Parts: sequence; structure tokens; C-alpha cells
Amino acid sequence: MTDNTASSSSAASDASGSDDGVFAAFMELHRGLPRQSPGSDDSTRHLLSLCGPLPERPRVLDLGCGPGRSALLLAAEAGGAGLAEVTAVDLHGPFLDELRAAAAARGLDGRVRTVRADMGALAPEDFEDGSFDLVWAEGSAYILGFDRALAEWKRLLAPGGRLVLTECEWTVEEPSAGARAFWDPQYPLRSTARNTAAVQAAGYRVLGTRLQPDSDWAEYYGPLGERARAAVPASPAEEAALGYVREELAVRERHGHEYGYTGFVLAPVTAGDGGRWRTRPEAPADAAAVRAVNLAAFGTPLEADLVDALRADAGAWLPGLSYVAEGPDGEVAAHALLTRCRVDGVPALALAPVAADPAVQGSGAGSAVVRALLAAAREAGEALVLVLGHPSYYPRFGFTPASRFGIRAPFEVPDGAMMALVLDDSVPVPAGTISYPAPFGV
Repeated sequence: MTDNTASSSSAASDASGSDDGVFAAFMELHRGLPRQSPGSDDSTRHLLSLCGPLPERPRVLDLGCGPGRSALLLAAEAGGAGLAEVTAVDLHGPFLDELRAAAAARGLDGRVRTVRADMGALAPEDFEDGSFDLVWAEGSAYILGFDRALAEWKRLLAPGGRLVLTECEWTVEEPSAGARAFWDPQYPLRSTARNTAAVQAAGYRVLGTRLQPDSDWAEYYGPLGERARAAVPASPAEEAALGYVREELAVRERHGHEYGYTGFVLAPVTAGDGGRWRTRPEAPADAAAVRAVNLAAFGTPLEADLVDALRADAGAWLPGLSYVAEGPDGEVAAHALLTRCRVDGVPALALAPVAADPAVQGSGAGSAVVRALLAAAREAGEALVLVLGHPSYYPRFGFTPASRFGIRAPFEVPDGAMMALVLDDSVPVPAGTISYPAPFGV
């Protein structure tokens, strides 16, 4: 079910006086529907493709599986050899009954195991740390909340494991009062940029995202709407549940262009990605240590002088967008800086320099500070970052050749070395020549 359906059932129960009755009425309205949340086989396959290679016989955990549309597809296709072993978890027994019957009909009953359990209280003795190659949650993470799901499900992933979950988000910069009046009391939505910042803060890297198309909503709301129109409530609980389902459908009709589901495909940050390094914004007392790291990393004063000059340039320096990584002793071990630049007059960010003390290079300190800095930029509402750097290093953060967007440097540079990262895909990407702050000297 969608985020608001479960929340609305609680509100409806207040009106009807029976939690159990309203919940049962909601379940009955959804019983036998092809989907319990917006989605499609195409979207499931697309998200699966973004996971990259999986073991031949991947161990898959589908949380909040409902009647198992995704679980069945994953059992048949995850890993590419048709050998996936799926553990499907849900609290609603009738959904699991439907899934078992469907798995048997498809000859998958030996590889789909159903477990009636609360996905927010998975017992460690039953769901051991590192026991799944793929953890999947389409349309269900809201039950815990996005941030809690990220935190609690991470332990379940085996080395190289993937977490795939979908989250309802605002798709416009300024949602209308009508849309907020419906969502804010039940499940406050965030933007993709803010959810991505939460993902990175929780220690994941984003392998890919997908904004689910309107057709995914139609696959869910079409059958649900038909049932709601035909329903004749026989009790106050049924009337309350039906009223909230109809409200949900009406809000989507009026405000559907303002929100949508985004699928996130995530991998935990490993030690080599910088997971053991504490990162934070630069403090005034760090200036000397930041200079020392840049001097040590580059062997010349050019980059250290550049940082000092940018810090003194009010038009270039952006408070909160100079980050450091601390070593175990609390000393600054790495530094990364974003300052204001422009593309054809449109504000953007320049990532430079990025420096790690030679003693910690290769340990992930540089990756850690870059990831934290980019997350901070997303949280600050920035839309575009540009970097001139090694084309084998920066793509790990999501950078692609800037030329794909029609962006070029103001000097000759190999095409693959000038890269761009879009932080907010709701903002048009400008094309044109980059204008750097004066301290860059270009």
C-alpha cells in the first residue's frame, strides 16, 4: 500500500473507534489486487538491472512483500540464472497465502519462503547479519520511515550486497498547500536531493535511481479505484476506510504531478570507500591543518594558496561546503572544497581541490570527504557540481563527462577529464562555458 494508506487507516480508526476494524477493512479493500503500491514489472526489472552483477544464486529478502508480485519476479530473474532464493516477509497472513499459491503455480515454491514477521523487528537469530545479497522493499519502507529503514536493514547485507527501496517524494520545488495538507500530517515527504543526502549520511552510495512513471500508479490505483467505486460499506469501520481510500485517489488526481515514488539502488560504503573516516564541515580552527594537508598532498603551494584565496573571496566561498575527514587521532587527514562557479551565468559548484595526506592515501579518506561534501551540497539545495579530475576516480561519485550536458571548460582539456554531477534533476542543467572564481586564475 502507499504511504498514506497505512497512515490514513490510523486516522480512520480514530473516527470509527476500532483500530482492528478499520485495518481489516483496509486489507479487505486491497485483497486480491494485483499490486499493493505503485509499481510495475518494468520498474522492478529496471531497479534490478541497476544492482549490477549478483551471485548466481542470490539470497534475496523482500520486506513488506504483500502478495508477492516483486518476490516472484526476483525469484525468477535475480542473478540471471533463475536460481534466486527469496525470503518474503509480511505481517498480513492472507497476503502470504496468496504468495505461496502463486509461487506454487509458477513452480517457484521451492525457492520462495514466506515469513510472517514485523519488518521493523527482525530478530537477529532469524535474520542474521550479512545473510542476504539483495534486500528489497518496494512501497514498504515508509512503515519504518526511510531513515530508520536505511539504518536497520544495513546489517542484513552480505559483502557486495545491495539494498533497493522506493520512497514517495516531492517532485516539485514548492508543493501546493493542498498537497501538503494531505501529506504533512501523515508522512512528510522530502525531495530526492534530501533523501540522497540521508542515504549518504547513513553510509551508502547510490548506484542508481528511478522515478516511477505515472503508469506505475495506474497499475495500482486503477484496480483500487474500481473497487472503491463499487464498494458499499456495511459498517462504520468500512465506511471510514473507504472514505480515506477515496480521498487518497482524489488527492492523486488533483496533485499527482507534485509527488511520486523514486526507487533507490544502494550499496553500503566499505572501508575502502571511506566508511571508517569521520567527516565534518571545516571549522575556523582548521585553516592551518587544511593548508598542511594540501601542501603535503600536492607537494607545491599552489593548491594550498588556492584554498586560502578562495576562503577570502566572499563571492566564491560557501559556508559549510569545505569539508575535512579526521584520522583516528582527530587530526585533519583529508580535505575537499566546493566553491561557487557559473555555467553561462547559471550558478553551479566547482569541486577543487581534493586532498588527502600521503600517509592515508588509498585508505578511503578522500572518498569519505568527497561523499560527505556532496551530500552537504545536496542538502543545501545545490543542483550541479563540476570537477576537472581523473576520469577513473570521480565516476564513483556519479560524475559523467560534462560534454554530455553541453558544458565545457574555458581552456583545452581532455573530454573525459571535465565532469559534471547533477544533484537535483528537477532543475534544468545549463549548457555553456564554465566561469571559475578569480582565484583560479582562468
